[in-house]
Amino acid sequence: MVSVEVAHTKCTGCTHCRDVCPVTVFEMVPRDQFPGIEDDPAVAAKFNFRGEKSKVINGPECIVCEACLFECEGECITIVDDENNVHHSTYK
Repeated sequence: MVSVEVAHTKCTGCTHCRDVCPVTVFEMVPRDQFPGIEDDPAVAAKFNFRGEKSKVINGPECIVCEACLFECEGECITIVDDENNVHHSTYK
């Protein structure tokens, strides 16, 4: 089974993952639903953090197309495929 994770300390709330995912793996939720999460200063130096963060809602539905990995500006998404290969986001 495929698993998808979002490192919430790095998620800027850009919505790119949600917008490009063909199988609706992600949804955006208000930042206050992630208490105790502090924004990664290295990411904050490059991008503005917005009022929401990405949450995985349908991870097993992921088809490992990697669209989210290329669009994630915070480079916060990790996918582990059916063969235990790990795929990390790398912003284009």
